[in-house]
Amino acid sequence: MRSSEQYRADGPGCCLLSEPLLCESRAGGTQGPGRDPPVGHATNPFETLSLGLADLFPTSITRRDILKASGAVVAAGLASGASLLAPETARAQTPKRGGTLRLTVISDPVTGFDPHQTISFVTMVPLSFVYSRLVKVKAGPSVKPGTYPIESDLAESWTQPDDKTYVFKLKKGVRWHPKPPVNGRELTADDVKYTYDRFLTIAGNGNKPVLESIDRIDVLDKHTVKFTLKEPNAWFLDMLASTSTWIIAKECVEKFGDLKKAESVVGTGPWMLERWEPNVRLLYVRNPNYFVPGLPYADSVDLIIDKDPSSRLATWLAGKTDFGPEYQQVVRRLDLAVAKQRKPGLQTAEYPWFTSGATGFKIDKPPFNDVRVRRALSRATSQAEIFESNAFSRGHWVPNPAVPAASAEWSIPIDQLGPEGRKLYEHSTADAKRLLAEAGYPNGFKTQVETPSTAYGPDFLDSVQVTIKNWKDAGIDAELKMKEYGAFISTTIYGKFDHMYLGLRGAWTDPEAYFYRPYMPGQPLNVLNVNDPKLTDMITLQRRTFDVPKRKQIVYDIQRYLAEQGLFGVNGSVKVVSAWDPYIKNFMPNNGFDFGGRLMAVWIDK
Repeated sequence: MRSSEQYRADGPGCCLLSEPLLCESRAGGTQGPGRDPPVGHATNPFETLSLGLADLFPTSITRRDILKASGAVVAAGLASGASLLAPETARAQTPKRGGTLRLTVISDPVTGFDPHQTISFVTMVPLSFVYSRLVKVKAGPSVKPGTYPIESDLAESWTQPDDKTYVFKLKKGVRWHPKPPVNGRELTADDVKYTYDRFLTIAGNGNKPVLESIDRIDVLDKHTVKFTLKEPNAWFLDMLASTSTWIIAKECVEKFGDLKKAESVVGTGPWMLERWEPNVRLLYVRNPNYFVPGLPYADSVDLIIDKDPSSRLATWLAGKTDFGPEYQQVVRRLDLAVAKQRKPGLQTAEYPWFTSGATGFKIDKPPFNDVRVRRALSRATSQAEIFESNAFSRGHWVPNPAVPAASAEWSIPIDQLGPEGRKLYEHSTADAKRLLAEAGYPNGFKTQVETPSTAYGPDFLDSVQVTIKNWKDAGIDAELKMKEYGAFISTTIYGKFDHMYLGLRGAWTDPEAYFYRPYMPGQPLNVLNVNDPKLTDMITLQRRTFDVPKRKQIVYDIQRYLAEQGLFGVNGSVKVVSAWDPYIKNFMPNNGFDFGGRLMAVWIDK
């Protein structure tokens, strides 16, 4: 039997470091909750980071750099006008209560507020301020961007009697927001069962794969719930930490019919949604009964909705917001110099993010049923041109295999791919033309590509235009078809397109999602229509493998196979810079939708 304490002491998520709070995942991010030091007493994680990310990934990437680049290296490089607090300084500081945290988001929640009806970031980010889940990815200055240790949220503790059983003890006295229709009643194990029964049975839940390994959920008593899985799943705790697994209230579903309306957003999280002004803002106020004593520090959070990157930047530079203006509090590389000039003492962190391009096509029909055509698509694509020319990246990027570089050790280094896989990362229009000719397309072919017209912003559309140009140079004449974001995220990404699509991926912090969801038969995001028995066997085997080094090798083999078969092609992510103003304390950015989790222990020192 394993327990939550053993996950900290000797479990699959354990590693031995002199600073236990810096313990990175060795099992997909899994680490037991333990006890955290009081806020303001955390150790400084960057005492160990004398080597910055700039030393690990050069600004100008050559072919040799690409082949050597490793997704296993995701140390965060810091560039700050004001140094991070040393431990002695942190201990001397007392958190301040009050004030409003102000930040921008790039879209309204156009997909609604129901976490079981969309996978979109425009819904999940706003919900992160309101809801809780059993376990979560740890946040704060003790967590380096690009690492995803797990700690308790609503769970007080858990045990794992065998490979298919997990028993969670809930924290007692957790109360729902003091709002109708729940009116502050205590959270119970029945709420957990109701949530995940709905999660697994409601039609249209694109995140169902997160928990589909559950066979049944049993309420053992008011504060104890047992999960029995259909088969062993070494990633189960990581999946429970997903920002799609928020615990919801039955009363809200019964009153509103679903959770799409803002009025239905009632959780147990650090803030309460006070109002939504469409196309203007989402305003949150402190939950007076939050179950973590003393938190959150800020009285309120103001999420300003602004679709224009220039306007978002101007708002921040004018002092009307407190964080970098892009997703994950990032500053576009084009704007970084002026931001540092205008904001002395600006605090920043640089790291690769999960977000990267996603190309959809169907391999069960011509021309993409031919591996040579799939390889030609990659050989025709110049990632260097895309990232060098783009205002968001300005040449700062890392290559991705199927598991993004931001997944650290689970992402295979490009030079460890097979021969054909490595070639995908070598841009050559001539070789792309040759491959097309060998496949029976000496004059290329015409196709149509769907892409979202909104939500991802103009920098994304610029990258799409460069990609289309690259393809045309090789003979692939792609007509661009713009689609409204709400329609794109609810239809196109689930395979409802005629020929191809270009979008983004990067919604998940668990590495398995990047090969399980797109390539397992029957999965809603398997838009390529892959049904490869060898691949399926490898994916199934790694899920059942609790020995971390052995699982890692299987995951590497999966990524090699995907590249060799042209099922995953050339890809890259931006090395982003997140920024926050000098008076914002106890903050550290990271990948993922949990903005609320990363802000609840932040205070304003002014």
